[in-house]
Amino acid sequence: MSNSKPNLRTDYRERIVPELMKHFGYKSIMQVPRLSKIVVNQGIGIATGDKKLIDVAINELTAITGQKAVATYSKKDISNFKLRKKMPIGVMVTLREDKMYEFLERLIRIVLPRIRDFKGINSKLDGRGNYTLGIEEQIIFPEINIDSISKIMGMNITFVTSAATDEEGYELLKAFGLPFKNSAK
Repeated sequence: MSNSKPNLRTDYRERIVPELMKHFGYKSIMQVPRLSKIVVNQGIGIATGDKKLIDVAINELTAITGQKAVATYSKKDISNFKLRKKMPIGVMVTLREDKMYEFLERLIRIVLPRIRDFKGINSKLDGRGNYTLGIEEQIIFPEINIDSISKIMGMNITFVTSAATDEEGYELLKAFGLPFKNSAK
C-alpha cells in the first residue's frame, strides 16, 4: 500500500462537500455531514455449540477489512438459546479514517457488483442518518477463498455518519456511490 490518501477521501473533500453544501444550503463546511466510522458486525449464534467458528470468523473479517476483528460476548444467560454470560457470540470491526475509506471503496467498486441479480440496496436509514447494510454471504468479498469456507455467514455493515437527518445521511452515502435502489425521494 502506498502513502497516498484513499480516492474517496479526496473525492469527499473536493466534490461531495461542495455538492452537499449547495444541496442543503449549509453556511459552513463544518455543517456538512461526514462518515465517522464503518462497523462490520457478524453475529454467530451457532458459535455457542462450536467455538472454532469464532476463530474462523475473526480471521475472515480481518482479511476482509484489513484490521483485526474482535469477538463480541453475550451480556447475560438465556437458557432457551443455551447461552451463558460472556460466551462469544459474534465478531466485529470498527473502521475509521483511511481504512474506512479504503473498505468503502472496495465495497462499492468490487464487492457489491459481484452480488448476483443485484438491483441496488434499500434506502432505509435509522432516523439519525446512519445506514446498515445486510450482506447474506461473506463469499462476495474477493479476500475470502471459497474453497476454505466452512460455513456461509452473513454480516451487517453499519455506516455511521454525523448527519442530523436521514435525508442528509442518504445524500452523503449516495454521493459516495452507494448504489441505492431508485427511491421515491
